[in-house]
Amino acid sequence: MAELMDKAKNAQVTEQAQQQPRHAAEEQEQALTLRPPADVFETEQGVSILLDMPGVSRDRLNIQADRRNLLVEGEAEIAMPEGMEALWADVRSTRYRRSFALGGEQLDTDAITANLKDGLLRLDIPKRAEHRPRRIEIQTS
Repeated sequence: MAELMDKAKNAQVTEQAQQQPRHAAEEQEQALTLRPPADVFETEQGVSILLDMPGVSRDRLNIQADRRNLLVEGEAEIAMPEGMEALWADVRSTRYRRSFALGGEQLDTDAITANLKDGLLRLDIPKRAEHRPRRIEIQTS
């Protein structure tokens, strides 16, 4: 069974970046980054991850994966009508960031597919062929 664990990295992706001193502006930016809600499903064929990222367009989305980690980042574009200025906004951040640890070598991270529609990002990560169940053909003689 493929194990997919949410790793919730609130700081930086690499240890090296975490060890560097951060300026007040960088800390404030990090605090304003949203962690999009995610649903993770496993089937015989692989793992699907659904992330709510309203306002994010395809060109403002960044997805990176290696054998162990999956990183999803996006920036929403909230358009204001011309001549208007926001007096109050419940949504203070337009940046999304979420990372996942991919357990084991069962998933084929080279074959990940991504689909973005109506603010919902769907990532499908297939299992490697040797880890998928297969039907054995029975021959008669």
